[in-house]
Amino acid sequence: MTGRVEACVFDAYGTLLDLASAVAPHERGLGGEGHRLLALWRAKQLEYTWLRTVMRRHADFDAVTRDALAYALEALGIDDQRLEQALLDSFRTLQAHPEAVPLLEALRRRGIRTAVLSNGTPATLDVALARAGLAPLLDTVLSVERVQCYKPDPRVYADATAALAVPADRTLFVSMHGWDVAGAASAGCRTAWVNRAGAPRDRLPAGPDHTVRSLAEIEVLAFR
Repeated sequence: MTGRVEACVFDAYGTLLDLASAVAPHERGLGGEGHRLLALWRAKQLEYTWLRTVMRRHADFDAVTRDALAYALEALGIDDQRLEQALLDSFRTLQAHPEAVPLLEALRRRGIRTAVLSNGTPATLDVALARAGLAPLLDTVLSVERVQCYKPDPRVYADATAALAVPADRTLFVSMHGWDVAGAASAGCRTAWVNRAGAPRDRLPAGPDHTVRSLAEIEVLAFR
């Protein structure tokens, strides 16, 4: 692909926002099971989004997040409604990854538009991004609620490029999720996979143009 990148579009949960910060304050109540809980909670959260899209039984991400957490807690034998609510509250106020703010500032200085494209609901995203200090650094925040289906459905990415009025091949989509990157690549976007864990590449029809270990590497990619 050639031509200047005009917009960088970021996934929110896990890419800009640190999911571990949802459980870290509650490790004591979780009896040291925070890592296991987060892994199961997140896996079910994503699984439910995909299944609901295939079933055409949409529910917003707040509902999906609540249902996934209820499943994860029951699976680990934890029955504590106050803890459950505290975890949901923490998910709404996640901390940003430390490289997120410097990267967004650098992109804006260079005249590149910045946006979020997320499964999250508009209201929850507004709170989370503001609390994390990211909201002032974003030109646009887009939710899948606009199209009533979840990533990686191609309608989601098409809606984002249309809303930004930027061609897909001038849009760099950035996510920590290989399946999300594959969805954006299938929709014609340039893509960067933030592979912090060194995971193997997903065996999907499309993949990342670039693989990085940190958000800090994205600024350079935007000007290749």
